[in-house]
Amino acid sequence: MTGGDTKRDVKTADDVQPWNPLTRVAFRFCFLYFGLFCLWFAQITFAFTGLVAPMLPQRAVLWQMVVLEPVARWVGRQVFGADVSLHLDSGSGDQAVIWVMAFCGLVVAVAGTVVWSVLDRRRTEYRRLHAWFLTFLRICVGGQMMFYGMAKVIPSQMPAPSLTSLLQPFGEFSPMAVLWLQVGSSYPYEILLGAVELLAGILLFIPRTATLGALVGLVSMVQVFVLNLTFDVPVKILSSHLLLMTLVLLAPQARRLANVLVLERPADPVVTPRLFESARPNRIAAAVQVALGVWVLAGCVTIGVNGWFEFGGGRPKPELYGIWQVTDSAGGPAWRRVVVEEPDVLTYQSVSGELETVDLTTEPGSTFTFHRTAPDRLELTGRWDSGSFTMTLERVDLSEFPLLGRGFNWVQEYPYFG
Repeated sequence: MTGGDTKRDVKTADDVQPWNPLTRVAFRFCFLYFGLFCLWFAQITFAFTGLVAPMLPQRAVLWQMVVLEPVARWVGRQVFGADVSLHLDSGSGDQAVIWVMAFCGLVVAVAGTVVWSVLDRRRTEYRRLHAWFLTFLRICVGGQMMFYGMAKVIPSQMPAPSLTSLLQPFGEFSPMAVLWLQVGSSYPYEILLGAVELLAGILLFIPRTATLGALVGLVSMVQVFVLNLTFDVPVKILSSHLLLMTLVLLAPQARRLANVLVLERPADPVVTPRLFESARPNRIAAAVQVALGVWVLAGCVTIGVNGWFEFGGGRPKPELYGIWQVTDSAGGPAWRRVVVEEPDVLTYQSVSGELETVDLTTEPGSTFTFHRTAPDRLELTGRWDSGSFTMTLERVDLSEFPLLGRGFNWVQEYPYFG
């Protein structure tokens, strides 16, 4: 027998080595639970629409949840005694109905694991199915890391603070708003956060770098999950599952990673699970995964660019964009400042500090006319509550706000808190 034959015999013997019974049960549960989660949680599959995504209807991302809503509503009433429904106008991923869907997925996975374990009790290992499952899970996690990473690299997820937020007392912000404003206040910081997530996503689509991608993704998702918990961001279901799925991806490499990172022992090279027996189909499968990653990345870039110009920093600003201080007023409401940030929308701050927004196209009984008397001065005339008024407004220099005007300083004799 040649040396090559001996090597092949050893590999074959290792391939048929039975799994521990607990490992088999754990695999069956993870296969069912996380496989189902990736299929029913709307946003995960939506990432794979790629360049087609902008052409789809606005709520196409929610189609699975729309289909499952009747089941979740029935379970909510029968099991939890609660009326739950899917709010299509909400960006929250932690709605009660979605928690019920997650519960349903857990029940199905537990029941399926029991049935599978009984019917397939003679099976001693699932190496080939395990390879396909890890590949599926890896590209699902990679798609989400790309999706969220690109939303920060092209900073549209956390936009820069709005003009009205500059006038709002800090104590009136929710914890989530504080987090969003903190990240959006520094585009370089937001871009770096996104670059880490994007890097993890790209590495996960390349079989040879999958372990590194899972490690980078794990570090990133730990931070994201902690922020979602501590700042009450309604993405707890998705972020917790992405964190758990990165752990599932790393589980087969746990001993190797422990040897290298903790025990300071030599470790065998990472072996990528093989989807096929021969080399050529595996090379083709790897190329397909990379191509799919490029497709997803192109879609994320398209969504990010569209978001930047639709509601991010690249959207067109109205001609009178800015914060305007009321310097003189004859009749009419007692306003302190007027904010123009969006077309046909006016926000005013009363002398008591309250902020109110007026849609100029729908506000009954109110008319407004702006006349620019100088580059930084306006005359506002109109009717308000059946009374006419005239105001003189002066543009506020936005650099007067420390958040915008402080800038970066290498040398500081004392910390500056403003």
